[in-house]
Amino acid sequence: MTDQLANLGLCEAADAVARGEVTSEQLTRVALNRLQKFGPQLNCVAAIDEDAALASARQADVARAKGDKLGVLHGVPMAHKELFYRNGRPSNDGSIITQGYIPEVTSTALTRLDQAGAVDMGLLHMAEFAMSPTGFNLHYGHVRNPWRLDACPGGSSSGSGSAVAARLTYASLGTDTGGSIRHPSAMCGITGLKPTWSRVSAYGVMPLSKSLDCVGPLARSARDCARMLAVTAGHDPWDACSSQEAVPDFEAMLDGNIRGMKIALPGGYYREHLDTGVAACLDEAERVFIDLGATIIRTEPPDMAVINRLMSVVITVEAASHHKHWIAQRPQDYAEQVLARFKPGLEFTGIDYYEAISTRADWTCKWVEMTVRDADCALLPTIPVPVPSIEETTEGDWGVISKKIATITHCNRGINYLGLPSLSVPAGFVNEMPAAFQLVGRAFDEGKLLRLGHAFQTVTAWHQAAPAWCISQANTAT
Repeated sequence: MTDQLANLGLCEAADAVARGEVTSEQLTRVALNRLQKFGPQLNCVAAIDEDAALASARQADVARAKGDKLGVLHGVPMAHKELFYRNGRPSNDGSIITQGYIPEVTSTALTRLDQAGAVDMGLLHMAEFAMSPTGFNLHYGHVRNPWRLDACPGGSSSGSGSAVAARLTYASLGTDTGGSIRHPSAMCGITGLKPTWSRVSAYGVMPLSKSLDCVGPLARSARDCARMLAVTAGHDPWDACSSQEAVPDFEAMLDGNIRGMKIALPGGYYREHLDTGVAACLDEAERVFIDLGATIIRTEPPDMAVINRLMSVVITVEAASHHKHWIAQRPQDYAEQVLARFKPGLEFTGIDYYEAISTRADWTCKWVEMTVRDADCALLPTIPVPVPSIEETTEGDWGVISKKIATITHCNRGINYLGLPSLSVPAGFVNEMPAAFQLVGRAFDEGKLLRLGHAFQTVTAWHQAAPAWCISQANTAT
């Protein structure tokens, strides 16, 4: 029974609670016990409040018994990336500089999950100040990938990716500034959605680069991501940058029918560094989409070197602006790798930053015109190489490590500069580790991406695969 409850997807769990097939308290106890048992082995937990979670679950069960109107996530327990603030709850942001910080606000995304009936179990470990695509954290240790404990889990939402893949939480909120939802999703074999910039409010979330930061879900499936997005998206008066765009019923779009849809497969830049095993997974995904009735077109992207340079200016300048006082006063309290990624932002000029911001819309239009053309979206690798080990991305010469990091982020960082939505979908295994593709669409076209991702997942089972060691032992985690 424990195995069955742990393996439920987010929507399955919520629907089971609504039908009375399981109680919120049962689900929450399973998740809490698994977090206690497997969390230390994966180093994915920052802080869990068992008493508060169980109290919330019991309240959810009382509400259902009374016949109260239930939210679409009623009674489902979740834990989230540590930078999602809740009033009065300490957070470290993966750092020692803000260790024990007690926020006086609650993030809008968490508030909306509360309103949908979700149970908040607490916080998951992350990369220091969200500044690592691999999950690097020198202060609290690196999160472990449940598929292989010495492998990168992906970052910076590393705890979220690891915990969702290991069936410790039914979904998790993460943030993506240069791939930080998509990296852990791809490396841990789960589904992750980076929405259009501004689609989900970033109020109450520790910023890295406000012009790039995106809040989104890491979950088991495209359907789970659709439900999470529908709950969290929409304008927020506390976040002036949040979009006024209407929020559709994303789940209603998931009918499995993609006949007549068109997918672009860009070459050039997006085939660079592409491992043969990952390429084979992409080729198989292309075949699946063709069998489902989609049409494939071939395209070429614009000069990505320019886009990546402008992206680097924005992220490092904005991050350095946020951190400049700590960098000046407490440089020793940053990991060397993290500090090395912040410092370039102190060197760029106002002219550099203005150029990057003012040409952003033009580059977005150009990328869509050339890369997507008249298709519904583009299909790219999420990570073009097999999942690397923690050792090869943390130890040795920084110049060598930085090149490896650049390869990992090769297909992702430019998408944040362009502000476009992207869905990372599990697509197989390479060297016994997960591989994935991402679907990138026009602004606010998340519905199409989710529709395509869901259709793919109706005829494939990669998203259902789970690391055997933490499932086979699940019956002892009761």
